[in-house]
Amino acid sequence: MQQGLTQCYPRLWRYALVLTGNRDSAGDLAQATCARALENHDKFELGTGLDRWLFRIAQRIWLNDLRAAKVRRGGGLVPVEEIDLPSASISAETNFFVGEVLHSIYALPEAQRICVLLVYVEGFKYDEAAEVLEIPVGTIMSRLAAARKSIAQQLQDKETKSK
Repeated sequence: MQQGLTQCYPRLWRYALVLTGNRDSAGDLAQATCARALENHDKFELGTGLDRWLFRIAQRIWLNDLRAAKVRRGGGLVPVEEIDLPSASISAETNFFVGEVLHSIYALPEAQRICVLLVYVEGFKYDEAAEVLEIPVGTIMSRLAAARKSIAQQLQDKETKSK
């Protein structure tokens, strides 16, 4: 279990960052998720996907925290520029492109943003993402279609402004 947690931790942290929008909160959420997973290791079913199990735990902790704090959905996010995810070891052009992509993704509503992360970044299949979020597969597909449309519109608007 501990080795699996170590391997999944970077992905778990990235997921927590998308949920929280803040590096410190993401670290806290990822650690709370690991602690809960270790406490409940006997409930994990071998062969079912540790990453999906961890993401589901993180999702539940985050939602419980939101309810407890009475925070409105989507609040508490910081601008993508303050997250500072792009690596300095990559070219400036690549960093600029990554920043633009992240900015477009962070402009999406929370539900779409989480689906984009799970499917396009983490590589989950639609049914796996639906399992993590405990929603129907059709909802995943709908949110992804809406996200693609929104990002395409953002890019079109930018292109129109630059002309």
